[in-house]
This record gives sequence, structure tokens and C-alpha cells, in this order.
Amino acid sequence: MVPTSSETVQNSKTKSSIEVPNTQQKVEISISEKKISAPSSPANGAIAQTETLSASAATDKSLQNSQNVDDQKVRGEATIPMGNYNDAEYIGINEVVSPRANDPRKLSLLPLVFLIFYEVAGGPFGVEDTVQAAGPLLALVGFLVFPIIWSVPEALITAELGTMFPENSGYVVWVSSALGPFWGFQQGWVKWLSGVIDNALYPVLFLDYLKSGIPALGGGLPRVIAVLGITLVLTYMNYRGLTIVGWVAVMLGILSILPFVVMGFISIPKLRPARWLVADVHNVDWNLYLNTLFWNLNYWDSISTLVGEVHNPKKTLPKALFYAVILVVLSYFFPLLVGTGAVPLERDLWTDGYFSDIAKILGGVWLRWWIQGAAALSNMGTFVAEMSSDSFQLLGMAERGMLPEFFAKRSRYGTPLVGILFSASGVILLSWMSFQEIVAAENFLYCFGMILEFIAFVRLRIKFPNASRPFKIPGGTVGAILLCIPPTILIGVVLAFSSVKVMIISLAAVAIGLVMQPCLKRIEKNRWLKFSISSDLPDIHHDTGALLH
Repeated sequence: MVPTSSETVQNSKTKSSIEVPNTQQKVEISISEKKISAPSSPANGAIAQTETLSASAATDKSLQNSQNVDDQKVRGEATIPMGNYNDAEYIGINEVVSPRANDPRKLSLLPLVFLIFYEVAGGPFGVEDTVQAAGPLLALVGFLVFPIIWSVPEALITAELGTMFPENSGYVVWVSSALGPFWGFQQGWVKWLSGVIDNALYPVLFLDYLKSGIPALGGGLPRVIAVLGITLVLTYMNYRGLTIVGWVAVMLGILSILPFVVMGFISIPKLRPARWLVADVHNVDWNLYLNTLFWNLNYWDSISTLVGEVHNPKKTLPKALFYAVILVVLSYFFPLLVGTGAVPLERDLWTDGYFSDIAKILGGVWLRWWIQGAAALSNMGTFVAEMSSDSFQLLGMAERGMLPEFFAKRSRYGTPLVGILFSASGVILLSWMSFQEIVAAENFLYCFGMILEFIAFVRLRIKFPNASRPFKIPGGTVGAILLCIPPTILIGVVLAFSSVKVMIISLAAVAIGLVMQPCLKRIEKNRWLKFSISSDLPDIHHDTGALLH
């Protein structure tokens, strides 16, 4: 039924109105003081002709009885207005999708699984230090227990908040919505810096695996040239497009895992289960052991800065995280099982690149070269995945108005051009550090960011229990708090074992962020650089703690 007289339905929280005058028949929608008008043809009826309203809003009854206007489409995106539900505040989150929703460059499930795999692991390269630090038994137990304490909670929180805020600012908007823009910026700063430091590892690991076959890569000018060359080639791959990166990750993942499967079959006659039980708890380097475990099993939340580039993230992201957890744990545990069980233990030899030596012992030179090639491919995949996450985070922060507008500039391939350049520059500047120094420094910064993330997760549960959460961890607020306790304790342990040097450097980096945010606000106020918030994103009003559209 089309109204024959002017009618207005308003919602005080969303400031929405629908007006259909007799003479002109025009539908006008105002959301958060933004108006869109669509003229319609009298022949077909004003509301029937306006695609921005759902069919349920066509009758007087539904307009009068419904407090929300569901499935409205404004410039291709639907929103749920904010209202009251059982006297509790309900927060609307964008249910659809930016104008790039149907972009063929969006990520599907399989590439997303392997991007998460490379964000977190990329294969067993780099786990060798756990055996050197603590022996076979604790190394194997660590890669079974640690995922339960850390990886699973972090993956679950990423699934809930990533689907709640399906945009590229990721964990930055999680913290901003819960704690305000100042702490949101600090989260973005320490996580981006931690990611760039982490990414500086992969050229180092790549060359560590090759230097046994090409000794010139062990140091000096050849190593510097190799680092620069690797960084430039992989940076260009990121520039060419996220879809390319995703499918390259799938290919590299399969090629990286395959030689370890072959090594496992070859090792069967040489396996001695008693070797797995060797432990010397009085001779454990707990700092190296915990940092290596932590480094190899974190960064699950990094994929949240790519959620805006995922096809149907509400369903795809939780599935991808589930499959990735299984893939990561198996990719670590199986090679360790083979290496520690088939070769007599010499703990001092278990360091970066030792899997290639084990391959030579078990299968010969050909298997050694295959493992080294797999290490190269793995580090390539991890590098491009991490750089994608870091650069899209900067783009997402710019779309939120936290960084100057030029950070939101996309290349013709849809990639964040300025973000890629900044991330690549950081990698080159930090690649001179040793493996252990890089791991310790990025772990410290990452811990700081995760503390903010856990606080934001619990605070959002308390303040906005009825918010739209397409994927929700069961257990209510109490369950959310309990979920965060074990990883928080683990963070405290990791930080306690940090060296004084790493602690001073990391705290200095945190202090830079504390100063940088007020400086950027000053620059914005004086209009020295342009800042803007993307119109495709829901508004977040930090002063009220509410999420409005």
C-alpha cells in the first residue's frame, strides 16, 4: 500500500525519516545527518521504485510497528539502526559491505587460510631454537600446549571482533571503539611496528638457510645486496594485488610443506621414540624457549587488517581461522617429531637452518636443497602476507582519519601504495638486527598491543552486550574474561624474561607513539595535512562509547 498523504517515521537514535508527499512522491533518508534523495515514478509507487528501502517498509503497519528499518541500502551498504532491546543498548554494525563488495579482487576462503598460515607460521622454519633451548620433549609439548593457551583464544577473539568490524583498520578500530581514539592509535602504532620488525626476519631467515650452500651470503656486501633485492622483489608482488598474493600464498604453502612430508616417510626406519622424551629441566634457556614459541604461534589477529578485502567475511573469516589453526600446529609438530626422532640429539646444532642439515642426513643432498628451496619459498610467502597486513592497516587507519589521507591512496591494483612503501622502508632499516634480537623486540611490542586488545574485547562485551556479532564466542562476559586470563599470564611471563636492552628499546618505541598521536592531531587541527574519514564506514562516537550509523 502506497501512502496517499505525507507520512514521516522517525527514529530518535538514527535520525532516520521516510517522507512520501502526494505531489512529488520523493523518498528521503537521513542517517547520521547524511541525506540521500531518490525520485520515483508515480506509476509504480514511490517506495516500490526506491531500491534503498526493503519491501517490508512498504506498508503503513510495518512503518509504524518496526523500530528498526532493516536492510536499508544506502549507496550499496545496509545498516542496522541503534535502538533499545530489553532496556539494553543495541549497537548497529555495518551488515554489508563497502562499494567494493563485488570486486573480483576480494579474497575467498582458500587464499585466506594460507594468508593466515603465513601471517602466523609459514612452515617449521625458525622453530629449531626451541630444541636448542629446552630439548626435544619440551619443544614438542610446547607446540601442543602453547596453541591451546595462546593461539586458540587469539584466533577466537579475531573471529568475533573481525566479523563485528569488517574493515581494514582491524584491531585498531576494536581498541578505538572500546577505549577511544588515543589508545586506538597506540594499538595501531605498536602493532604496525611489531609487524615491520617481524617482517625484517624473513630475509634474514631466507639467507640463513642458503648460506650453508652459498657461504658468501653469510655476511658482508653480498648479504646486504641480497636483502635489498629480496625486499624489492617481494614488495613489488604486494603492489600488484592482494588476490595475487593470496593465490601465491596457496602455491608457496603447498610447495613449502611437501618436502617435510617426503622427509617424514624417509625417516620412518630411523625413528627412535625414546629420543622424543629427552628433557633436562635444569638446563633450559627459558627466554629463548618462550620467545621462540611465542613468535611462532602469534599474529593471528594480523588478518583482521585485511577483512575489508575478504568476500563475505562474516562466514569466511571464522572458517579460515579454524582451518589455519589446524594447519599451523601440524606444520610445526610433524617436522619436529621427525627431526628429533630420527637424528641423534645435539642441542647446540639446533638453530636456524638446521632442518636442511637433517634433510641431508636422512635423504642426501637433493633433499637438503629441496628443504632450502622450501625455506626460501616459505619466507617469501610470510613476507608478502605480513607486508599486506601491515600496509592495509595503514590504509584502514587513514580511512578512520587517524593518519593523513594520502595513506588511503590505492594503486591501480587496489593495493595501499603508500602503506607498502612505508612498510618496505621499515623492513630494510631493521634487517641488520640478529634473529634473536628481532624476535625479542617484536614480541615485547606485540605483547603491549595484545594487552590493549584483550581489554577492548572484554570492555565491548560489558558495554555493548547486544551488539551485532556475526560470530560470537559463547560464555557471555564471564567467559570472555576467563578466555583472556591464560594468554595474559603468558604475556607477563614473556615480558618478565625480556632482556634489559630489548625492554629499553621497546619502551622507547612505545613512547614515540604516545607523542606521535597528539602531534598528528595538531597537524590535523592546523590543516597542514588532510585527514578524512571514509563515508563507507560507520561512525564511531568515542565520547559516548556508542557505535552509530
